[in-house]
Amino acid sequence: MTPLRKDAARNWDRILSVARELVDDNIPLQLNDVARRAGLGVGTVYRHFPTSEALLETVATPCLRALADHGRQALQHDDPWQAFADFLTRVVEAQVTDPSLAKVAALTHDALPTTTELKQQIITLGTELLTRAREAGTVRPDLADTDIVPLMCGIAYATYIHSTNPADRIPTAHRYLNTLLRGLHA
Repeated sequence: MTPLRKDAARNWDRILSVARELVDDNIPLQLNDVARRAGLGVGTVYRHFPTSEALLETVATPCLRALADHGRQALQHDDPWQAFADFLTRVVEAQVTDPSLAKVAALTHDALPTTTELKQQIITLGTELLTRAREAGTVRPDLADTDIVPLMCGIAYATYIHSTNPADRIPTAHRYLNTLLRGLHA
């Protein structure tokens, strides 16, 4: 990818900043609205992001990258159970603090190849961490690889429903996850 001109880079940053604010405020991304709020022409926004899904995925990319990086680091941990539990903790924290993550995870088709790659990396890393914990005998043997994503989504959903404000989300998510982990630990 060739570097952007300074003005194009400023526009890119402004678009992402506005999009991040909208996503954080749970306002649907509409490119015309983003352009207006960013003080840019609609054509400028469309040149950078052909669809609102592409913009949303770009907003979520740093979070997805951080989760993939954490998963790779977790594979280096000596204790398979702790590595697995730490990874799930990081995933749940991301789900309840970054609204773009849940929206991107719910998309049926990704607009950007990078999104597909990162999502697949995170799932693969989670499966590898679960396999290590299973082989070490530290996780229930009946826990299927495909159980992890629905369990994490369930915790995130329950956290959003039962947290009275954003400040309560992390402690609530930790409480739910710790209860789940006690049930999964062999």
